[in-house]
Amino acid sequence: DVLHVMANSGWSWHLFAAPAVWIAKARRVPVVVNYRGGEAEQFFARSFRWVRPTIGACAQIVVPSTFLEEVFSKRNVTTRVVPNIIDTARFAATDPSTSRTDARPNGPNLLVARNLEAIYDNANAVRAFKEILPQHPHATLTIAGVGPELDSLRKLVAELQIEERVTFTGTVDTQQMPQLYQSAAVMLNPSQVDNMPNSILEALASGVPVVSTNVGGIPYMVKHDETALLVPPRDSAAMAAAVNTVLSDERVSTRLISAGRQLVEQYSWPAVKEQWMSVYEQAYRDAKP
Repeated sequence: DVLHVMANSGWSWHLFAAPAVWIAKARRVPVVVNYRGGEAEQFFARSFRWVRPTIGACAQIVVPSTFLEEVFSKRNVTTRVVPNIIDTARFAATDPSTSRTDARPNGPNLLVARNLEAIYDNANAVRAFKEILPQHPHATLTIAGVGPELDSLRKLVAELQIEERVTFTGTVDTQQMPQLYQSAAVMLNPSQVDNMPNSILEALASGVPVVSTNVGGIPYMVKHDETALLVPPRDSAAMAAAVNTVLSDERVSTRLISAGRQLVEQYSWPAVKEQWMSVYEQAYRDAKP
């Protein structure tokens, strides 16, 4: 009755999303495109003349953030915002009122949970970690993910002489992710391009303070010094200073934890499911002759 297409930028759009939309159009099935990805602005700047006809063939365009809503609006495309979903039963703090800076008895563990790709700039998190060590010499850094930047990141870790303090987990099973967050005192998100990363929501739901770059849609989902600490991209000194603030000031970490837990409630399935049902019903009604 209704086709829901998950879509992204670049070749993913051309090879996967667009063909599905046109096949559904030929079969007279209304299409809801759920467009995601922090590179939408750059992609549209290059290719929107090719994207627009397919957009016009859709019953509704749904985006997970007001950031992407603005990207589409600049091109006179109306979208509907339905946020990402976070499983607040799986990702939960053992005690949301307790600071996580003592998550490990031998020192705080910092976590990066992004794929090892250039746009996520894991190297900046590594450099920030190096600057944190003088104040927290027993701290550790866990980098969870896979990708083409692994070799260069390992080389950087070796150059900085911090091999004993950095762990690359490789692929992490989804069932193990909640435990990984529980081990963290702070979650770092160093990306240069982003939309609405679920890793931030998972960390907040797990009671882990977040230090993130302020790129793309991130300032739309978390507020600086309220639900996270935001820093400029490619600025390892600023990221290190923000982490040191969280680790040294329990009032800050406790405030971020409490506010973060409140924030993620709006992303739980009970809060989001009725929004999706409304989208589907509207697309179905509009398609009826």
